[in-house]
Amino acid sequence: MTSTEQTPTAQQAAGDRRRWFALAIVMTAAFMDLVDVTIVNIAIPSIKQDAGASLSQIQWITAGYALAFAAGLITGGRLGDIHGRRRLFLVGIAGFTVASALCGFAVNPEMLVASRILQGGMAAMMVPQVLSIVHATFPAHERGKVFGLFGAIIGLGAVSGPLLGALLTEWNLFGLEWRPIFLINLPVGVVAFLLGRRYITESRAPKALKLDLVGVALVTLGLLMLLYPLTRGRELGWPLWGYVSMAGALGVFAALVAYERRKAARDGSPLVELSLFRVKSFAAGIAVQTVFGVALGIFFLVWTLYMQIGLGWRPLRAGLTGVPFSLAVSTAAGMSVQKLVPRFGRKVLQAGALIMAVGVLLYIWESHRYGLGIAPWQMALPLVVMGAGMGLIVAPLTDAVLSEVPQEHAGSASGLINTVQQMGNALGLGLVSVVFFGVIGDRLTPAEVGPAFVNGFQHALWWVAGVMGVIFLLMFALPKRPAQHVEGAEPAGQELPANDKEPVYAG
Repeated sequence: MTSTEQTPTAQQAAGDRRRWFALAIVMTAAFMDLVDVTIVNIAIPSIKQDAGASLSQIQWITAGYALAFAAGLITGGRLGDIHGRRRLFLVGIAGFTVASALCGFAVNPEMLVASRILQGGMAAMMVPQVLSIVHATFPAHERGKVFGLFGAIIGLGAVSGPLLGALLTEWNLFGLEWRPIFLINLPVGVVAFLLGRRYITESRAPKALKLDLVGVALVTLGLLMLLYPLTRGRELGWPLWGYVSMAGALGVFAALVAYERRKAARDGSPLVELSLFRVKSFAAGIAVQTVFGVALGIFFLVWTLYMQIGLGWRPLRAGLTGVPFSLAVSTAAGMSVQKLVPRFGRKVLQAGALIMAVGVLLYIWESHRYGLGIAPWQMALPLVVMGAGMGLIVAPLTDAVLSEVPQEHAGSASGLINTVQQMGNALGLGLVSVVFFGVIGDRLTPAEVGPAFVNGFQHALWWVAGVMGVIFLLMFALPKRPAQHVEGAEPAGQELPANDKEPVYAG
């Protein structure tokens, strides 16, 4: 044996180190994306004050990212299948890093909005590859441990994102105000790109589906025609063209359905597998995911504005206030999957909707009772109740929706679930102009700002409570006993082609 040869044990050890390095790299990218979503909300008031962003621009700083992310997710996954997941991951993380730099150095709100849209598009190239790379790198018997780590990373991101955003904003590093929340991605992105080139092994799907760029264009156009008038309508006095545009969006979505039917018949690779909607539980589940996304989109943006502008709290105080909520979500999510759903089935998800609604109503009551004098500890109870309800829903919902879907469509179904939730989130952010900004008024004196924001917050929460009631009713169409696992489908929204069981899409 020459000195350059390795024993099988040495080769296995090197391969083992290599794949665990690859895992650390893709998990870092997933963490970056998750933190970037949550970190921005806490800095929104600072961006409004420092950059002079209008109310509609504030909405688009968050909604633009969600819209671009949602519209590109399935296409990003398919591009990885066709051209290589490692290649698309590196393209995505490089683009995400560049877009983060553009956000951090934005000279005006318009540039920031455009950079956030680019950032969302690049995340759509990067994120779908994460679990696909894990699936291609790790054998089946190790994936349970790996997905457990992935769940821990998600929980850590949910808790640390707002706190990190609060600290970076509060510290005002080098006098940059809110900009470090984006610039922090630069060193992380550069290191992840360089290490990814070295340690991630290339993989492709043997029989990848074709791209459906027309479908992506129709989805994006329809959402823009719906969201743009919603966000700008109040500022512009609700002009006629806004109503025409929103009505026209329905025509675009009808054209999408017709095109997808022809696309499926022609080459079997539509963006949306329409036959899935014949499954009652799946159709109801998609409706639940969409409406749930709307509720979250409304709540988190309004909540941030309420605490920092309405109550005048510093970012760090607002960030720490959200910790009980994040901890409650993580705890309830673990309990629901491991203990409650196997025993009680669908009732757990419905209980989650009702518990979250109770938390929202409790929050409305406390906000009304204490007004501008409310303290973080007084918010803890409604936030814990809301978080517990949310945790009971988010963890088992995907399995519940997929439980009656045919095995050959499990991948397409799970990919669509994550996409529509992001689209619902973008729609919820657009509705903030109606349910919140439409209540507080345009020209407020300093003395009027606090009471107006408290009133607007309460009004928005009534909408959220109503949405949770709708979700409770929709859940009656879910199976009474959701399957714990659908063969061929991985957790967290991966898409698995029926031919090779390789993941195409990870949300």
